Amino acid sequence: MIATLARTKHEICVCDFTDAFPLRQPAVSHHLSVLREAGIVKAERRGTWVYYRLADDFFHRLDAAVDAIVPRRAAA
Repeated sequence: MIATLARTKHEICVCDFTDAFPLRQPAVSHHLSVLREAGIVKAERRGTWVYYRLADDFFHRLDAAVDAIVPRRAAA
């Protein structure tokens, strides 16, 4: 789901995820809810559907997490 959101510049409807994955809507919504609670994605309700996008600071936070796990070596 994160990779799909990272590849697009537009929000993605939860219905698009249910079409793309072998999961039913409740499972997709659950996983997106976990990502939303973690601050990884942002959600906007439009009528019946909810549209998702990566949080504005996602890539900065991802870089920081990777650096915390595998610090970059200083150039020699």
